[in-house]
Amino acid sequence: MKLQSVDSAIARLINREAKRQKEVLEMIPSENYASAAVREAVGSVLTNKYSEGYPHKRYYQGNQFIDEIEDIAIARAKKLFGVPHVNVQPYSGSPANSAVYFALLNPGDTIMGLKLSGGGHLTHGQPSVTFSGKYFRSVQYDVTADGLIDLEAVAALAKKEKPAIIVVGTTAYPRIYDWKAWKNISDRVGALFLADISHIVGLIVGGVHPSPIPYADVVMTTTHKTLRGPRGAMLLVTNQGLKKDPQMGEKIDRAVFPGLQGGPHDNVTAGIAVALKEATTAAFRTYAKQIVTNAKVLAKTLTDEGFTLTTGGTDNHLMVVDLRPQKVIGNIAAEALEVAQIVVNRNSVPHDPNPPFYPSGIRLGTPAITTRGMKEKEMRQIGKWISQVIREVSHYRLPDAKEERGKYLAKVKKELSGNKNLHSIAKSVTILCKQFPVP
Repeated sequence: MKLQSVDSAIARLINREAKRQKEVLEMIPSENYASAAVREAVGSVLTNKYSEGYPHKRYYQGNQFIDEIEDIAIARAKKLFGVPHVNVQPYSGSPANSAVYFALLNPGDTIMGLKLSGGGHLTHGQPSVTFSGKYFRSVQYDVTADGLIDLEAVAALAKKEKPAIIVVGTTAYPRIYDWKAWKNISDRVGALFLADISHIVGLIVGGVHPSPIPYADVVMTTTHKTLRGPRGAMLLVTNQGLKKDPQMGEKIDRAVFPGLQGGPHDNVTAGIAVALKEATTAAFRTYAKQIVTNAKVLAKTLTDEGFTLTTGGTDNHLMVVDLRPQKVIGNIAAEALEVAQIVVNRNSVPHDPNPPFYPSGIRLGTPAITTRGMKEKEMRQIGKWISQVIREVSHYRLPDAKEERGKYLAKVKKELSGNKNLHSIAKSVTILCKQFPVP
């Protein structure tokens, strides 16, 4: 039976979401379009199976084909990244980072990661509100006023605090990571080195960003961003890591299962295997290069239009626009852009004076629109549209009184939904999107 006949309400919403994805410019840098082959694997009969344990060591019968699928996924990851140990079972990035801490740290040990406001992630030790900041001692480094990571300041903080693990990787950092320098800092203080490459993994395997594999002890990556796979994650233990602890791979496996998870999502494992195969092609390397080219062109266009980007530009797939000169908060900019069918997310800027819920910037990137085949010409046009949208809403001001903000934003959102200039841009976006079909 087809979904439409079984549950027309859900079928209708899925169809509407598919239409939305086709008609908008998806520019949230952590989003992408998985290939039809990946989606076919994820939507397959593999979702029916339960497979607690690891290949050839399951707690359930009937896993002979599942074992082969997971073996293939592991072998492809080992070859693609050049690592001796891989776990493809983590459900997503946050549980994967949790598994590293659970495997290699003791409660109360010190985690050193980047502050959330500087582009870090909740699971990198964000104090109080997350497990990583509640059950471990959190020490956080920050970015400079221009948004750059000061490695000398990081080294001084590490020397003072002696963390058990240093986490390197961000959600909103537009520059290249000097992995060797991070290894040197970690080694000097006797810390483990975890590289979270969730955002840049596709750029790394595509050859347009250096790899942390020769330097980090453990590498975590999600599989659905620049890698264009399903929503899952992988943990890679490097030769460097095994030199420090020959049991590191086994410890991480035990932390994933049975430490934190039950049976793996076999359909996602298959999707990861497909994505890894696709990532070995020359076409994928060309794609990764175009992501970066597009980002640089878009960044230059926005700069030429008078906007301020944190760090002054980008070396990778994303950028953060600091809207303080325009006196526009990220919420209003993101809402207006969505009316114009350009989808970004509101985002804090370095040392943001505003609270995270009302940040001073927006974050945007080029992976998904590059997947559709857009190139430099389209980036210049998109940059001009973004400029037009933000200038359209530059008169809105967030009230100083906290109790008035929610009501005010609801009023603004209603006004934006009927803004003729934004809808005019939306029509142009629709025309552009029709020229570049979703794969």
